[in-house]
Order: sequence, then structure tokens, then C-alpha cells
Amino acid sequence: MLWASWTTTGVYAGRGGARTEDAGIMTGDLTVHTTWDGSEADVAIQYSGGSQWFTLAGSPVPCDSEAGSRHLHQEVVEAVRAGGGATVPHVGEPGRHH
Repeated sequence: MLWASWTTTGVYAGRGGARTEDAGIMTGDLTVHTTWDGSEADVAIQYSGGSQWFTLAGSPVPCDSEAGSRHLHQEVVEAVRAGGGATVPHVGEPGRHH
């Protein structure tokens, strides 16, 4: 079975934070984690140094390659840094998740 994961710590959420399914908006110093299982990517965030993970709104998303999931992870990190209630980028956007 294929799988991969990436974790980026020290992601400071921009104004408006990141929107989760479980805890609403999260702000401050966050950690972003993406897990790819061969067909979709799951994205979660936590307060850096915390123990509880929260599903980022819009997760999971279809993703057909490891490279695509790595690219998605980086897009999420950038979106969280930008703030504005960041969510997982939409699948239909050009150049996403492939």
C-alpha cells in the first residue's frame, strides 16, 4: 500500500487563522500535517507542541500521486500563513493535487 506524510511545524497563522471541522478557527503557532494514502490526502493541524489534531476544513481531498500530495501540503502551509480562515484548496482549481 502506498502512503506518505509530511509535517511542517512553526506555521504562524495569518490574520483570520485556519478553519477546522472540529475546533472552529485556530490562530497562532500551528503545525500542519498531511497524510496521503494513495488516493486521497488528509490534512490536520494542531497548536505547535500540542497533542490534539484537528481536521482542516475541506479535508480529505482526492489526490492521485505522492508528488501531488506533497504539493498540496505546501499549498496548505502557505494558505495557513496567509490566514483568512484558511481551508484545504479546492480540487477543481487549476494545477491542484496532481
